[in-house]
Parts: sequence; C-alpha cells; structure tokens
Amino acid sequence: MKFRPLHDRVVVRRLTAEEKTSGGIIIPDTAKEKPMEGEVIAVGAGARNEQGAIVALDVKAGDKILFGKWSGTEVKIDGEELLIMKESDIMGVIA
Repeated sequence: MKFRPLHDRVVVRRLTAEEKTSGGIIIPDTAKEKPMEGEVIAVGAGARNEQGAIVALDVKAGDKILFGKWSGTEVKIDGEELLIMKESDIMGVIA
C-alpha cells in the first residue's frame, strides 16, 4: 500500500464478522452489522502538543483494535475497502 496517513490518523482494515450465531444460526449478509474490530494497517507520525513537539501514537501497525460503530471514513485504496480514523476514535487495543 502506498498511503501514509498524516498526524494522528490511523488506517484500519475491518475484521470479518461472524457468519453464525453461537446457536448455529447462519446470519445473511443483509442482516449483518459492520464489525467494530479491525487491524491497524498504517499510522501517522503523531499529533503536536502545545509546545509544538510531536507526540507519538499509542497504536502501531498490526494491532487489533476496537472502535466505535460510526467511527472513521470509508475509503478504497488499491481496491481494498479501509477506514481512516483519528486515534481518539479508537476505544482500545485487543490483547
């Protein structure tokens, strides 16, 4: 991928949603909600603080994260659907 986000932005690939419920019922594509989990693909250099110094981001490429349902902007880069969001939209890193 030839894309580098700026400042405190993060590029995220959504993880695939479950196809079945725990009871074994298959969920059709039209009834599925978009997953709120993703994998960080690329991160920006960081935001600037009041003194003008760059503060590095807490997430890095490869981290699995949890984000809000309506977070980020959907974009298509190299034929792949990705999300670009600010680091503040990320709720946490999944260990």
